[in-house]
Amino acid sequence: MQIKVEKRKTIIQGILGLTVMLGVIRLSAIMDGASISANSLQAMNLLAGIICVAVSFAVFAQGWILFTNNLSGRRLYSAVLFSILGTLDVFHIATFSGIHIFGFEPNNSLSMWFLLLSHALGALGLLFIFSFPDREISQRHKVLVFLGAAVLNLGTIFILYIYQKQLPTLFGVNGIGVFERVAQVAIPILYGLGICAIMYIHRKERPAAALTVVTALVFMMLGHILLTFVDPLGTGLEHAIGEWCMGISYYFVLKGVYKLTIEDPFQGQLIIEAQMKHMAYYDDLTGLPNLRKMRECLGGSLESCGEGSNRIGVAVININRFKAINDSLGYSAGDKLLTEVGERLSDLCSPSEVIYRMGEDEFAIVIPGYGDVEAVEMRAEQLLGSVNPAVMIDKTEYHISLSMGLSIFPEDGDSVDQIIQYADMAVHSAKELGLDFIRYTPAMKLRTQSKVELENDMRKGLDRGEFFLEFQPQVSLDSGNTVGMEALVRWNHPTRGLLSPGEFIPLAEESGLIVPLGEWVLRTACQHNKQWQDEGYEPICVSVNLSMRQFRQYNLADRVDMILKEVGLEACYLELEITETMTFDIDTAFEQLHSLKRLGLYISIDDFGTGYSSLYYLKTLPIDRLKIDRSFVKEVMLDGNDAAIVSTITTMAHHLKLKVTAEGVESKDQLEFLKLQNCHEGQGFLFSKPVPAGVFESQFLTRLVG
Repeated sequence: MQIKVEKRKTIIQGILGLTVMLGVIRLSAIMDGASISANSLQAMNLLAGIICVAVSFAVFAQGWILFTNNLSGRRLYSAVLFSILGTLDVFHIATFSGIHIFGFEPNNSLSMWFLLLSHALGALGLLFIFSFPDREISQRHKVLVFLGAAVLNLGTIFILYIYQKQLPTLFGVNGIGVFERVAQVAIPILYGLGICAIMYIHRKERPAAALTVVTALVFMMLGHILLTFVDPLGTGLEHAIGEWCMGISYYFVLKGVYKLTIEDPFQGQLIIEAQMKHMAYYDDLTGLPNLRKMRECLGGSLESCGEGSNRIGVAVININRFKAINDSLGYSAGDKLLTEVGERLSDLCSPSEVIYRMGEDEFAIVIPGYGDVEAVEMRAEQLLGSVNPAVMIDKTEYHISLSMGLSIFPEDGDSVDQIIQYADMAVHSAKELGLDFIRYTPAMKLRTQSKVELENDMRKGLDRGEFFLEFQPQVSLDSGNTVGMEALVRWNHPTRGLLSPGEFIPLAEESGLIVPLGEWVLRTACQHNKQWQDEGYEPICVSVNLSMRQFRQYNLADRVDMILKEVGLEACYLELEITETMTFDIDTAFEQLHSLKRLGLYISIDDFGTGYSSLYYLKTLPIDRLKIDRSFVKEVMLDGNDAAIVSTITTMAHHLKLKVTAEGVESKDQLEFLKLQNCHEGQGFLFSKPVPAGVFESQFLTRLVG
């Protein structure tokens, strides 16, 4: 908008200058020079000349004083140019006004020599300066340029001083010669070329500083025409107005340099500071205020609330299973989901309520102005229940669910940190308990502290060797022989005793410890298998579960290959189990699985039937085995739907030439049903629960004959 205003101002100023020039010419013709005395005209010329000189040296001072180590070349060259023009204008106005200066004899011809030199250098200099893109100039270059300008300036004055009596007379009584005619025409052309150069260089965007210089060139052109075309002898009003036009043009140059040296950098700094402040207080993805902004605003709200009767609620909202969505569909899909949820929550908030993005998949809404706790709770639940769960991502509709945790000032806490922390604790408790909404209670703090302690113990337990493996046999349903085993991690906590995987695996996934823990399981399982082979047992395959974080590692295949080589186990005796959700990002899964298959190991899909795999995925991805989830096997004799699902999976697997393993086999009836469906292998308590390595070796391994 400001650039458009500057364009309009430039056009108006140019038209105004042209109107003034034509008006002066017409006025002079009418008045015939009789109404203005010679002294008045001389005073006008002298004053205009003094202004030109003052502004010229102001331009020079701005370029010199305000020039730092690495700044604009245009600023430097403009300062140098106007130091020369100011010097020439001093001698021009002095010789024109009859003043003896440094040995120069005052006369009109010598004055015109200084004027034409000034105009020619000004036109050429501005054309040169603005015909090329701006660039940075160093401090050393600055000194050299100013020294060169000083030598040129003094040399020009000295040559004119030596040859002042031999110089041809300009604009004398004998008429105007060829040189004068060339100067009259060539200099305005150079001014015009300067205007064209500026407009071309800034054709995409025309900043205010450039347009100001265009205005200066317009007035220079008008001033030159009045001074050389209309009244070169300086006897009328036209000459005086021409001097004033030059003074006005110098002012616009000064203004342009000021914009370039002070105003534009200052405005640019303000913009950068505003951007940095926005980045500090607002989320880049959603545009919502962030946690830092929330702390500041909430602090002010709590202070104003004080000990009054009003309550302030902080509701923290978490997207359930966001990590699975983000990992399986990709980060871009996760970003779209976050943006959509943020917009929907914003639309639901009243003018007094403010939504913030706390980070990752968490949002917070500050709910002020309610007189009692129950009203705050009702409003929080109303907000949660009003969110539309259907979200379109890449032309596919997904249904999401949200969890909300609420804390209320002053009942639940009396500081900003406490209120935010307790609301966050509440939402995590809601997720753990499978609830949509829950308000903070002191017991949550104890559970959170326990989780933190457990996470810290887990880090130490990896180093202390507190984890161990149990193995569950995988049995051929045809022969009844053990043909494989699944390695399952257990934790013997030093104070809490034996912990089940459900107590620490979710925490490991949440904290990122699942990656080192998963690698330890993989290495240890391979070591056991290799050791049993070396002791003469018949080789069988060991299955190891991969977590999503492991599967997303770009160097997973290299890590697995390194472990196999370290242990000395052949890849054909290792099977890696993935889940269906890991295959949602088909491109990533395709590349990762093919990298693993090139090692020679096997790939199986664990808990098959609980996700959303398509036949296209199964056909495309290099899968060797499907493991039917235990939830289908459990009710296979009671629920016709589960029986149909198991039958369909086994039939589909046979057509796709895939092996099928049924998990959770606990009864002989289930076993017989699975045999009828031509299921290859079974795994479950009917055969054995997971047992320590020593027990597995003695009960399920077979020594090679001979």
